[in-house]
Amino acid sequence: MRTRNKVFATAGVLLVSTLVLAACGSNNDEGSKDSTGSSEVSTEDLQSSYSYVYSTDPTTFDYTFSSRTTNSTHYANFVEGLLENDQYGNLVGAGAESWEVSEDGLTYTYKLREGNKWVDSQGNEYADVTANDYVAGLKHAADAQSETLYLVAGSVVGLADYADGTNSDFSQVGVKAVDDYTVEYTLNAPEPFWNSKTTYGILFPVNEEFLNEQGENFGAPVADSILYNGPFLLTNFTAKSVIEYTRNEAYWDNENVFLDDIKYTFYDGSDPSSLFKGFDDGTYGMARVFPNDAGFADVEAKYGDDIIWSQTGGTTYNMTFNLNRATYNATTKDEAQQEDTRTAILNKQFRQALQFALDKTTYNSQNVGAEGAEKSLRNTFVPGEFVTIDGKNYGDTVETELAALDPVWEGVDLADGQDGYYDQDKAKEVFAVAKEALSAENVEFPIHLDLPMVETSEINVNQAKSLKKSIEDTLGTDNVVVDIQLLSEDAFNAATYDATTGSASDFDISTASGWGPDYTDPSTYLNIYNAETGDMLQTLGLDATVNVQGEDAGAVAKEAVGFATYDQLLDDAAAITDDLDARYTAYAKAEAWLLDAVIQVPIRADGGTPSLSRQIPFIKSYGWAGISDLKFKNVKIGQDPITTAEYEDALATWEKEKEESTKVE
Repeated sequence: MRTRNKVFATAGVLLVSTLVLAACGSNNDEGSKDSTGSSEVSTEDLQSSYSYVYSTDPTTFDYTFSSRTTNSTHYANFVEGLLENDQYGNLVGAGAESWEVSEDGLTYTYKLREGNKWVDSQGNEYADVTANDYVAGLKHAADAQSETLYLVAGSVVGLADYADGTNSDFSQVGVKAVDDYTVEYTLNAPEPFWNSKTTYGILFPVNEEFLNEQGENFGAPVADSILYNGPFLLTNFTAKSVIEYTRNEAYWDNENVFLDDIKYTFYDGSDPSSLFKGFDDGTYGMARVFPNDAGFADVEAKYGDDIIWSQTGGTTYNMTFNLNRATYNATTKDEAQQEDTRTAILNKQFRQALQFALDKTTYNSQNVGAEGAEKSLRNTFVPGEFVTIDGKNYGDTVETELAALDPVWEGVDLADGQDGYYDQDKAKEVFAVAKEALSAENVEFPIHLDLPMVETSEINVNQAKSLKKSIEDTLGTDNVVVDIQLLSEDAFNAATYDATTGSASDFDISTASGWGPDYTDPSTYLNIYNAETGDMLQTLGLDATVNVQGEDAGAVAKEAVGFATYDQLLDDAAAITDDLDARYTAYAKAEAWLLDAVIQVPIRADGGTPSLSRQIPFIKSYGWAGISDLKFKNVKIGQDPITTAEYEDALATWEKEKEESTKVE
């Protein structure tokens, strides 16, 4: 995934959020394949079980609440909403059989599929899924102050007022059950991308009676805390041990569920070669392989013709700066150094210098080897091909707008698949400007930057060492020192991934997070850093103003960075609803500001990794946004690994068919 859905994950979680889905493919010598690579393999040539690994425990199964891929990877298989993506990324009916949009674009009406059943964790039928469940689901999300409320609060009539307590009558919110099998949403303004939002958990149904029975236990990380209407049931979750699913026999589309059982085993990242061994002995249905690992020679010797490189997706993983660090559990700095670091990070030229000093190719090679190091590199936050402007990639406009902001960006290539920023001479030049300004503020050098990392993750530690080396070699250890803070997984998550407030974010720089789209509009990326409402400001050591009680501790940092300008650019773009080219151009201006400010450094996309797999390619759900591509629905696991040639042939055919399917739609 892509995962191509919204992601906020530690590097260690990539094993689940990316690798499980990235290396699709399978082959059976006796089975022939159709043009999609989906195959005519008979059922006896398929495996009914799938096993792999996971690296971070889910913390909740409340699908209307959580925004984290460590949770959605699982609950996407347990519960589904109105629509889902087909294998080409087109929206098709799931809980809804059909839908229509009013001429003014403000009212969306969905006719629900009758016979869609809620069952409990034992598979016992509980109730039909009805329109009222969608009303109850959105009300619960608002009452629980969902992490994903930002996704729809400004869209649905009256929802923002209900969520902030201005109005306590949910009947005034623009969602209603017209009858048992018709649900209607009324929007504040037209959103041509609204339907893509329905593939995300916050718009999924909740049975009101069951919700009331569970109370605060609803969505707890145990099997019986939710009802199921998706393709699988959770049968076992033991922390840092195992997660298991079984087929939901009551699922409405069971003819497209080909697996009976799914099993994830906990993996702490300490022995990368164990993944290959598990694949080789038949335990795992796929295996991420690591060209830098000593055991890779064995992989090439036995499976040299079967190594496949996954597609890159919509998730962008980055390095973020903590603009207002308040917690120092993970540090060895004294108070004077802490203050100097905080001052330095608020200097834009200092941040720019670090971006130009970071050798992303070498950094990424620690994970995928030299051969594939550039495949997944990304230089923008929003992927350049995410949308088009006047028939050209969105990224082309961002590049033009960025170069217009500052001569330092002239000649910088923002295309994926190469490092557009690494320039040691430019890094030194920009740093000299920063050092002069900081010295005038009595800042003492070197600046010490804490970078936390999970101590058991060999690859992530090597990446941290690479980052440290390229920055220190370029700028000099008399100017900047990157202090890698090796932490236990729990301590690392507390400092980064699990930090829910800016003050809890315990780092100076971090590579722990990434973001993927919730819907097909650039705002799905860019709004997360809105100073007033941004959902991921804590990754910058800040908090959204709307959530601050009393004085905003990050106000000075926000002013120093210039967030007011960014917020205005976002508002200007959001106001354009009748001209997509103009809207996307306005968002390109906002992204150019973001890239110029360097509050986060885009490093790479999800995917672009080498793997072995028995999963038949390009027949499961695909999409830039939402979580339906996390489903194991439609997934088929063969007996033998797919070959590299077969995968590439299937990819070429899929790309052609995808283009044709879009034309038809």
